[in-house]
Amino acid sequence: ILKAVTAALKEYPSLNSELDEEEGVIRLKNYYNIGIAVATDAGLMVPVVKHVDQKGLLQLADEIQELATKARDRTISREEMQDGTLSITNFGAFGGEYATPIINYPETAILGIGELDERAVAEDCAVRAAPTMPLSVSIDHRVVDGAEAAQFTNEVMDRLESPELLLL
Repeated sequence: ILKAVTAALKEYPSLNSELDEEEGVIRLKNYYNIGIAVATDAGLMVPVVKHVDQKGLLQLADEIQELATKARDRTISREEMQDGTLSITNFGAFGGEYATPIINYPETAILGIGELDERAVAEDCAVRAAPTMPLSVSIDHRVVDGAEAAQFTNEVMDRLESPELLLL
């Protein structure tokens, strides 16, 4: 999912930004540091996978595992939880379908992932069961409008439905 999100952020860079209220400017980020929400005994923690666009899938998987373990063990450093440009939360891991995730300040957006499950899907005037995974995005409307957020989410969905697009 990190690669799909990063590809979508490249298409919709306003979601990879920060609003500097003091200076009254929006700062677009040219790097992709994705926060991953991790449920721990001490509450939710959001370690940040840095420079996602520069890493391969196996390296990302290892890094996510390492950061999640550190978060759960409470050995994670402050630096490992800073400088995110967008966060992802997976309420689907707990059976959730939809939610309204709260933006991890100073980020502009957060993507929520619902449970992958079979649901009724209408296609060509017929209804069938198909695996679906709902996505929710919360945005700072001072930076991003709803249309762009929907386009970003659709781009993520396209990349997840056609993973070969991640190779382009």
